[in-house]
Amino acid sequence: MSTAIYLEHYLDSLDGLPKELERKFNEMRELDSCSQELNVEIDKLAEDYLINVKGLNKQDKKNHLLNIQNCFSKSKKFSDEKVQLALQTYELVDRHIRRLDADLARFESELKVQQLKFATQEHVTKSTNNSNNTKPGKKKNDKDSSDNECGKKRKKRAQEHNIATSNSLPSSAPLTMLPLVPTNQHSDVLDMPVDPNEPTYCTCHQVSYGEMIGCDNPDCPIEWFHFGCVGLSTKPKGKWYCSRCTAERKKNLKH
Repeated sequence: MSTAIYLEHYLDSLDGLPKELERKFNEMRELDSCSQELNVEIDKLAEDYLINVKGLNKQDKKNHLLNIQNCFSKSKKFSDEKVQLALQTYELVDRHIRRLDADLARFESELKVQQLKFATQEHVTKSTNNSNNTKPGKKKNDKDSSDNECGKKRKKRAQEHNIATSNSLPSSAPLTMLPLVPTNQHSDVLDMPVDPNEPTYCTCHQVSYGEMIGCDNPDCPIEWFHFGCVGLSTKPKGKWYCSRCTAERKKNLKH
């Protein structure tokens, strides 16, 4: 069943609902009006009774109380009828809601079946197309595999030829070795990102890296130096002074 048919059937069932609801609401309004009038009458009877209770005899008191009680009974009856109408109205609307939910559930179930059927047909169609596309390509794959086999055989023959050629060379043939190119470690270190808050050293005013040596002059303003910056490759024996401190020491010795 299509969506339009479900919707048409549901709208047909709603044709009489607005009028039915209007009728029940009018009845509840009338009952409520009657109940309000009785409440006003009850208040008036109760006020008269309280004012005249001292001058009434026992029978008059009883009649006044019975009259008030009857008004309360009528008001309760109107209220009960109004509650029953409200429940009937709720049940009427709820019945249409349940029907709509049932129709929606059936529609969703049918829609899922149709989607599953469509997906199955699409899968079968794709499988058929893939099988049709695979068959004509079989010869091409066979050709590619044969080409690969021929290539492997040619490569194997070339390797055997190279081995035979290398074995024919004299054992004393010199082998040429490429010299190793040293890397510039100092340049690599300088290219590294530096923390701006990290202290700097040496005459190059760079951060600490690699091997460093400290000047033995306690008053040296620089204190630490990189091996490469002061021309050292290994740590010297004994005390070591930087060029600046060495010049100052020589100057002091002359004096």
